Amino acid sequence: MAIPRNNIHGLIAATFTPMTADDEINLPVIGPYVDYLVKVQGVKNIFVNGTTGEGISLTVEERKLVAEEWIKQGKDKLDQVIVHIGSLSLKETKQLVSIVSNARIVNVVVVVVTDALVKFLQEVASAAPNLPLYYYHIPELTGVFFNMEELLDGIEKKIPTFQGLKFTSSDLLDFGQCVYKYKDKFALLYGKDEVRTFSALLINRFYRSNMEPCSILVSALASKRTQVRFPGRTKA
Repeated sequence: MAIPRNNIHGLIAATFTPMTADDEINLPVIGPYVDYLVKVQGVKNIFVNGTTGEGISLTVEERKLVAEEWIKQGKDKLDQVIVHIGSLSLKETKQLVSIVSNARIVNVVVVVVTDALVKFLQEVASAAPNLPLYYYHIPELTGVFFNMEELLDGIEKKIPTFQGLKFTSSDLLDFGQCVYKYKDKFALLYGKDEVRTFSALLINRFYRSNMEPCSILVSALASKRTQVRFPGRTKA
């Protein structure tokens, strides 16, 4: 059964996992961490146990503890808590999703290292039928160079709870096609810091132009000087 679209907007902080000097999870730090993000940085959306938080390097029990604490401390303070539950093991992924299935502010995101991508996502979605599901596309780390435009084509019929992507790849053509075709249907979160400014320029042009994304990319890449415009100034 389909669920309402979850509109994520604003900045999303990829959180670090606090550790003690003895390499244990430092849970008491998470409460002040939430307050710092909300009150000082003005950020009310977080991404827990992702690559920044080194979730894959933690045990399943540690990942549960971290996710539970962020959910607890973020209640009535954060708008969205996105929890990465991906694992090399489908069983472990299902174990992780079980701890967040009843939390109001939680979304789940999965990074997959198998070519049987859609089937894997269907299995995960079946374990969390009431939670928004996002796919974490980071092929430089997973080795899964699956075309995201093809993945999104009709996926809502196969996985009704599917809500979008975290796209962390330098393949701007693929991302541009996703935005061009699916920006009104799915949340498309871009996470490749190294090329974010350039991608923002291109996506802005997608919204403002009737050109095909391929044409925009070719014209931008072929240009000898690409101008990035900021309020009140222009930087060549």
